[in-house]
Amino acid sequence: MPRRTATMLASTLMLIALLCAGVLIPVPYAEMSPGPTVNTLAEHDGEPVLQIEGHKTYPTTGHLNMTTVRVTSADYKMNLVEAVYGWLAHDNKVVPHDTLYPDGKTEEESTQENAEEFSQSQESAKVAALKELGISVRSWVVVSTVVKDSPAEGALHAGDVIRSVDGTTVKEPADVAELVTKHKPGEDVVFTIVPAKEQAAAEKENRSATVTKDVRITTATSDDTGEKRAIVGISAGTDHTFPFPIDIKLADVGGPSAGLMFALGIYDKLTPGSLTGGHFVAGTGTIGDDGDVGPIGGIEMKTVGARNKGAEFFLTPADNCASAAEDTPDGLTLVKVNTIDDALGALKDIRADNTADLPKCDAES
Repeated sequence: MPRRTATMLASTLMLIALLCAGVLIPVPYAEMSPGPTVNTLAEHDGEPVLQIEGHKTYPTTGHLNMTTVRVTSADYKMNLVEAVYGWLAHDNKVVPHDTLYPDGKTEEESTQENAEEFSQSQESAKVAALKELGISVRSWVVVSTVVKDSPAEGALHAGDVIRSVDGTTVKEPADVAELVTKHKPGEDVVFTIVPAKEQAAAEKENRSATVTKDVRITTATSDDTGEKRAIVGISAGTDHTFPFPIDIKLADVGGPSAGLMFALGIYDKLTPGSLTGGHFVAGTGTIGDDGDVGPIGGIEMKTVGARNKGAEFFLTPADNCASAAEDTPDGLTLVKVNTIDDALGALKDIRADNTADLPKCDAES
């Protein structure tokens, strides 16, 4: 066999071997890419995304699109070839697997967590929008989850309303942990609660719950990496009663990042005229009951997905501005927001075509 032919054959076989190895060798990475973007003012899968009853609503125009990110599943084993392709592709992002699934989190655990965060973001969006409109919302602190095999298991239940801890009135979820950790592990703590069933009955009958009971729990020692402290094994959250039904119909979406856009969509439907003036506005950001907007992950993928759908403006959490500004899609203006008030102010400028005054993101934001 001629030397040149032998060399070419050897090189070809080596290349094939390397490609095979690349396909077979797993690497500890995951991939993010632009996901669907949905107009909160319109329909999705044949029904309105925002459904409001018992209160006057108004027709509107334009887009207030929430954005999403697609990610590989927790159990997906990426190979070297896929990782290299993802690194080279402009619209994809390859990140360490633990960034998306820390502490060995399974696909089921991640899905459950995302569903809970999505549900909470919907509640906070409703509260923030109604508060902005001056509409009263009743709120109280509840047991969100009870940890299996913890001291609270069997004593407290998800949905129980926490009135007080050791006789001290609870006003915020953070109050619960603060009061429990005043104890030493092994000491008793007394919760005064409205049982979840009683609270549900009271809400159904549109009355205040009157049945309370004291629950005594012996604290245990925390087993996480932080400072040792007394715990009972619950997480506290906030529940609300709204003056009229607001339903958000959007399946197969998880996480808290649509909160801002849901709040703006609700606000738009409950006020005359159009918040966008007919423009295509997209955005992202968590939202608190007080209207504060928080950062999210995958901002670069969300701006790409929004622009691909035709967005002109992108409402960007202030803490995400620097990352988003590093590679802004052509034709998309990034607008910095810290609160729902910031977003409403920016939308006022957008519908007036006064874009010079918009608080834009830059690489040093």
